[in-house]
Parts: sequence; C-alpha cells; structure tokens
Amino acid sequence: MSALELKVPPPVVALVIALFMWVVAAVTPNLALPAVYRVAGTLALFVAGFAVRAIAQLSFVRARTTINPLSPSGSSALVSAGIYRYTRNPMYLGRLLQLAGWAVFLSNALAALLVPVYVLYINRFQVRPEERALLERFGSQYAAYQQKVPRWL
Repeated sequence: MSALELKVPPPVVALVIALFMWVVAAVTPNLALPAVYRVAGTLALFVAGFAVRAIAQLSFVRARTTINPLSPSGSSALVSAGIYRYTRNPMYLGRLLQLAGWAVFLSNALAALLVPVYVLYINRFQVRPEERALLERFGSQYAAYQQKVPRWL
C-alpha cells in the first residue's frame, strides 16, 4: 500500500493538474484554434463532464451510500444501475472530460498531455484501492460487476 492511496481527494488532484496545465500553456506556444471551436469544445466537454458526475452522484445519494472517495470501505450499497452499467467510475470520467475541456480551452498540446496524468494518478492511487475495498466489502457481487463493466469506458 502506498502513502498516497486514498489520501488526496480526486477534485484536488484534478485542480492541481489543471493548474499545471495552465502553467504549461502560459510558457509554451499555443495552437491556433479559432475561438468558436475553443469555446464550443470547452463547453461541450465541461457540460458533459458535469452531467456525468451529477448523474453518478445522484445515483449514490439515491442508494444512500457514501460519496466520499477517501473511504470506500464505508460503502453501504453497490451501485451498478444507471450510468454505472457503462462505467465503474463515472465521477472520475466526468472530471476527465472536464480536464479535456480545459485542455481545449488552453489550446496547448503540451498542456493536453497532462490529461493522461490524471488517469494514471487516479487509477493508481484512487481506483485500485477503491476496488480492493469494494471487493472486500461486497465480494463476488463486486467481482462479477468488475467483469461486466469497464473501469472507465
């Protein structure tokens, strides 16, 4: 087990990466994307990400289970309906879409290369520990869910 597992809230991880993206975009050349494409792409990705996250969070609220990503062992229900039929991690997927929208807004290829850093970090220090906790908590029910539904998409 690593010292970073389940320690940094995923929104903080996304914010830190977004800040790094902004710094990279400020010190390196940007792409010449027309403003209309930048704005449209940014809005589409950001709104899609927000919608995915909101739907996922609402599913947790309806199931009356914890939404706290730092304590997955406190889960009282395995949510596998709705958006969770398509992805096991829609809240993280939503943030990924929002970071992609930020990359479009920044219009910087080097900054966009930081988006996969979010996926790598979240997979290693958030998703895998969550999966271990949920497997321990829900056993074969969660194992079957893992086999049926992809981690991201």
